[in-house]
Amino acid sequence: MLSRTAAYSRWLAARLNAHPELGEWLLETILAPVTRQDMNDFLATGIAGEADLKRQLRRLRERVFARVMARDLNGLADLSEVTRALTDLAEVTARLAVDFHHRDLASIHGEPLDSAGRAQQLIVVGMGKLGGGELNASSDIDLIFVFPEEGETAGPRRLSNFEFFTRLGKRVINALDDKTEDGHVFRVDMRLRPYGDGGPLVSSFAMLEQYFYTQAREWERYAWIKGRALSGDRIDELEKLRIPFVFRKYLDFGSFGSMRDLHAQIRREVARKDKADNIKLGPGGIREIEFIAQVFQLIRGGQQASLRMRPTRTLLHQLAAYGLIPETHTRELEDAYVFLRNLEHRLQYLDDAQTQTLPHNIEDRRRVAEAMGYADWEGMAGHLNSLRRKVAGQFEQVFGAPQEDQSGHPLAGLCELPEEEALERLVVAGFHEHARDALERLRALKHGSRYASLPAQNKTALDGLLPPLVEVAASFSNALDTLARILDLLEAICRRAPYLALLQEYPQTLMQLARILSASPWAAAYLSRQPHLLDELLDHRALMAVPDWNATREELRLRLESDAGDVERQMDALRHFKQSETFRLLAQDLAGLWTLEKLSDHLADLADLLLDATLKLVWADLKGRHREQFAFAVIAYGKLGGKELGYASDLDIVFLYDDPHPDAQEIYARLGKRLITWMSTHTPAGILYDTDLRLRPDGASGLLVSSLDAFDDYQRNKAWTWEHQALTRARYCCGDRDVGERFAEIRERVLSSARDVEKLRADVLEMRRKMLDGHPNPSGLFDLKHDRGGLVDVEFAVQYLVLAHAARHAELLPNVGNIALLKRAGALGLIPEDLALAAADAYRELRRRQHAVKLQGAEHARAEHGGLAQEISAVQALWSAVFGAPAEAEA
Repeated sequence: MLSRTAAYSRWLAARLNAHPELGEWLLETILAPVTRQDMNDFLATGIAGEADLKRQLRRLRERVFARVMARDLNGLADLSEVTRALTDLAEVTARLAVDFHHRDLASIHGEPLDSAGRAQQLIVVGMGKLGGGELNASSDIDLIFVFPEEGETAGPRRLSNFEFFTRLGKRVINALDDKTEDGHVFRVDMRLRPYGDGGPLVSSFAMLEQYFYTQAREWERYAWIKGRALSGDRIDELEKLRIPFVFRKYLDFGSFGSMRDLHAQIRREVARKDKADNIKLGPGGIREIEFIAQVFQLIRGGQQASLRMRPTRTLLHQLAAYGLIPETHTRELEDAYVFLRNLEHRLQYLDDAQTQTLPHNIEDRRRVAEAMGYADWEGMAGHLNSLRRKVAGQFEQVFGAPQEDQSGHPLAGLCELPEEEALERLVVAGFHEHARDALERLRALKHGSRYASLPAQNKTALDGLLPPLVEVAASFSNALDTLARILDLLEAICRRAPYLALLQEYPQTLMQLARILSASPWAAAYLSRQPHLLDELLDHRALMAVPDWNATREELRLRLESDAGDVERQMDALRHFKQSETFRLLAQDLAGLWTLEKLSDHLADLADLLLDATLKLVWADLKGRHREQFAFAVIAYGKLGGKELGYASDLDIVFLYDDPHPDAQEIYARLGKRLITWMSTHTPAGILYDTDLRLRPDGASGLLVSSLDAFDDYQRNKAWTWEHQALTRARYCCGDRDVGERFAEIRERVLSSARDVEKLRADVLEMRRKMLDGHPNPSGLFDLKHDRGGLVDVEFAVQYLVLAHAARHAELLPNVGNIALLKRAGALGLIPEDLALAAADAYRELRRRQHAVKLQGAEHARAEHGGLAQEISAVQALWSAVFGAPAEAEA
């Protein structure tokens, strides 16, 4: 194996000739991977001064490079082992150089102190492949030097901290980069530091932060993706500077354009220097694979912390897991990446040269092809070209420039055309008799103050989007309404370039967007308030995927974990999560994928999940909590309890606990208050849910939380009939399951209690009258919820049936919904079975109509009486059968 390696690498042959002991060492060690411990052991002795340091570092490099090469070329090491070993070499040698020279300088000048009098260390930041843990064989290393605070040293010959670390940085570079008779360890490139070659060698945290936010260019965000501290302490403070600089809080679709421009510069340089054979920078090369992976990091890393990893291959798998890149594409990219990196190493093994250019020498081509496992160069080159074509094709798919110039579109420049010509084009497009109204809306946008104040870049983007969006709007039967909603959305987002960039980069989303806006003004308003949801339109399969709440729960947990310690970010994460899941359900609803019952189930499941996640976060951070796990539960009432939740419903909830601790009431009251605050506080992302706790014992005047014993006593001895009506729709939502089970026992015991049926009837009818008086309807339309023959009549009839008969018929106790309970009541003979089925169908249709009216943006759920005569009649018949009097008579 050793002779085979030496026959391939001219560098190794020369080193073995000069240092025979290297060959003997390789023979002893080649069968085992080189480890970080091996490196540290080698450097643990033999270093008395600077000359010894340089010699030992270079000899270590020679050994590691030779052993890694020999293992790689003989099939003993895969790509991961090679890059990990070379990265470890860089880290170990850099740290030793820093430690050695820091001690030497501190012995003269004293330790560099921070404002609290603590000694500071130099933070060496590895960039590029070093930062990513994927260093190549003959690579240079890109470094940036950072230190925490300005100040001065504590010794007799004092220096400013800046001067101390500058001197230290120069010594570290010399220790690694200086070419001695033993060669060098690594070539060191410092050009990625703030201000490049013209900037100071070292930066304090304050200097770096100021540079990030006042001077840094867009490509530097890309460079810092892989920035990783190799030495020093207070690294968490550095990360707090790096992460928000690299990863924006919002979805940054402007990254496409920025990285497209950067790649274009590289392509021009490649063409100028005739580097088409460069497997790193040329078409379909390593850099294009890295760009594909990293653009999604830049766009989404601010919101998805799990996309902030540095290694390229790991990132590719994560992108596939999130559905951001198809898995087949990911496999192609990874296969190409492994092949290209292995080829890159073999090119560099020849002479220990930093090259990624394919050889022209026939003998070198033969060597490289054989080392890659091919019989000849042509066979290897054919496979290489096939891989590069696939990579280049995927790159063009991701980064292909959007059609920004719409000047040739027939609907371009409508507001600048003569009016008759503009109207004619709009008529032809499909606006017909509404062409003039459409033109007026377009003019209002283009001539408005908001458009006039936009940056030039935003105006260009908006102008490019208008023609295709007008064309798409015209394809709908309600073309004018659709256009109006599209323009309202554009006005809402026009100052935010990333959202305009999203629509430009993904023109296929325009039809999906228009379809949703056309279907529902409520959906249009929701999207205008939450424009980050435009991102959900990018993957139609994900948008229409059936919710998997177990997987969703885990996704939310990971997202919240990544923001641990930052309450504001966690609150926003909860809100964004709810909005994204709600929008997916909304899109599926408008596409006709759900019955209303199933949609309401999903919305209730989402609310349960978010309440559970929020409760756990609040408890974990609650001061004075006396136990690891709370003995506290959230009980759902109303629409949440009955799983009839709508998109904008508030949550009727009650808090219960079962804890003997003497301070339990106070502790859980604080927990309840904090939970409500987390749910209802307005943050930049909005609110999570409005909550209503008036159904708790004694209502608004009662305690915020109740012990189970107090709740039981209240329900048995003090509760009003209407509170027992509400209890029929109550259920455990989240929190301690034992508390939830005890609540369920109390609920069943209360609901199954024997009652004076006449008094029950009188109480229910009285409450119905109060509700009717509280919701007057002078519109002349039928109020689907509150009018006689509407939804409330069905709900009261069902609640009466449960309270009157559950003592004898336990089948009525489960909280299975009004439709199921009506059918059970019919099967039990409590009401005629055909009447029960008719009332159930009427209830379903009334809810469906209510939902449809709300989606059309109406404030009240009202409709013409005529179209609902059958449903109203069925509900009135149910009322008469249950209460013995027509609903009109009770009114």
